[in-house]
Amino acid sequence: MTRTKTKSKIERLLKRTLIALFVMTVSSEAIAQEKNSADLKEFKITIEKTDNGLKMQSDNGSAWIDLSFSLSNNKPQAIDEYGMTQLGKVANNKDPKLADYLFTITKTKDGITLTGIEGTAWKELSFTLQKNGRQAIDQFGMTE
Repeated sequence: MTRTKTKSKIERLLKRTLIALFVMTVSSEAIAQEKNSADLKEFKITIEKTDNGLKMQSDNGSAWIDLSFSLSNNKPQAIDEYGMTQLGKVANNKDPKLADYLFTITKTKDGITLTGIEGTAWKELSFTLQKNGRQAIDQFGMTE
């Protein structure tokens, strides 16, 4: 009997500990997401698929206004608030008036894939984009 009671107490203690750890993990992730969303600066970019590649227009939060470039399928291009960049050569001087973002854009057979690296609430966005089609994005994802 004593072993059964002891085993039962240990199981209850273990269950309570696991539940407490689960609750703490979920709570800390929610707090981290809220903090990240609050820390994001506003930007808005419109992406257009053209005959020659991609055209991007920044409506807000960037030092650049228009970017046009050719891009082979499945080859990513890094973009930050200053324009086209390379992942290893991101600008260190940050302007507080600009959004601090970094993502890669990849043209695929059917559309576009964006990978958020910094300053975005999204990690990856994929969408179909036909020739001369346009899609706007911001720090939270796809928008109008």
